[in-house]
Amino acid sequence: MFWFDSIGCALGGSQQEDAKILLKHHRAMSGNGKATAFVSGFKTNPVDAAFLNGHMIRAMDYNDIYWKADPCHPSDLIAAPLSLCESEGLSGKDLVLATIIAYEIEMRLCEIGRPGVREYGWHHATLSAFAAPVAAGRVLSLTPDQMVSAIGISASRTFCPGAVTAGKLTNMKNTVDPWAGRMGAESALLAREGFSGPEHIIDGKEGLFAVFSHVQYKGQPASFDGEGLIKDLPTSSKSHYRILDCGMKSFPIEALSHAPLTAMMKTVKESKIKADDVNEIKVEVIARAADILGDPHKYRPDSKETADHSLPYCMAVGLVDGMVTPLQFHEERVRDQSLIPIMDKIKVVANEEFEALFPKFQPSRVTITTNDGKSHSTRVDVPKGDPRDPMTEEEIAVKFTALGGDVIGKEQCEKLRHCIMNIDSAKTVDELLALTIAG
Repeated sequence: MFWFDSIGCALGGSQQEDAKILLKHHRAMSGNGKATAFVSGFKTNPVDAAFLNGHMIRAMDYNDIYWKADPCHPSDLIAAPLSLCESEGLSGKDLVLATIIAYEIEMRLCEIGRPGVREYGWHHATLSAFAAPVAAGRVLSLTPDQMVSAIGISASRTFCPGAVTAGKLTNMKNTVDPWAGRMGAESALLAREGFSGPEHIIDGKEGLFAVFSHVQYKGQPASFDGEGLIKDLPTSSKSHYRILDCGMKSFPIEALSHAPLTAMMKTVKESKIKADDVNEIKVEVIARAADILGDPHKYRPDSKETADHSLPYCMAVGLVDGMVTPLQFHEERVRDQSLIPIMDKIKVVANEEFEALFPKFQPSRVTITTNDGKSHSTRVDVPKGDPRDPMTEEEIAVKFTALGGDVIGKEQCEKLRHCIMNIDSAKTVDELLALTIAG
């Protein structure tokens, strides 16, 4: 009889205001086809478009990176304001503003943890769920009360365990942050309609700060610098914006792999080392890099998702192929058994000296010992793409065309690049989305 009771509750519940808001929202989502999915041109509602496009941005693990107490990839949040700007008929300037806000909040959330949710076994998508509704809410011009509700709605649904990037990886590794972006968009839309969320989700009873305060790390309770979320918020063109501190990836791999891979490639090039010459490669990194990138599962990757988070694989294939690009993550290359003996020569160890320098620097030292007993060592503190060694606009354009040229064509890539670089003057984002569609 429980089903009988449940349906009775549902019939009565349909009269409640929250149920009416949800029904109105889902009717709008099923009938709103104004938002565009990249490449296919599929028209759908802005929530689904935010998820689809966010996943495509994230799927290759080739986007941006910011490391402080926690890591993050703020570009995971761009798809939500983009889809909302399109469906609401807003301008490129609106998109730029929402993007800057997304980066500001996401990056501040990564700075305020002591030491950060990653050290307690939680994924940074947990924090993305707090930032995503702020960016989406700015696009929708939410009132302060509506913005508070949007944050509460979104964050209530996303506390993501670190299991998604631990051990053997699955499709969910690249999906949890786009899901946070999706929920940011949906939560902002619900808040605009009057749906409420807990206002104490960050620093109130059983909110983010309180939940983590029960956890011990090296004998100390977790803590957050709440003031850091709002201190010296940028308000003018003369202010400093966090987006300027975010780096870009020059390899399609996990961010902490960039410094050791850069060091190895530099050593190999300068010393003219061949794969057959190598007896051992010792890789010294910070403790969390050794934990994430060098655990036993990473020595036998069987999928793209595990391979691009496997330091042994990335270094082995880089040594043999002389490059690490999307080509190195095709299934047949990942499963190539000839790389296994080389991976087994790679020893990943934590370096306490480097630990003290992180996150200001991401130090790594790679020492290659060749069969003749000689050692060749290189240390890198800042990987290419870091704001202190940034990719140039020309280098980004080369990466852009290499990724999109075979999908939409090089000529259309150039048009899309020009459109993006001038998006701040566009009256709508329609042309940008149209140029992402394959012919």
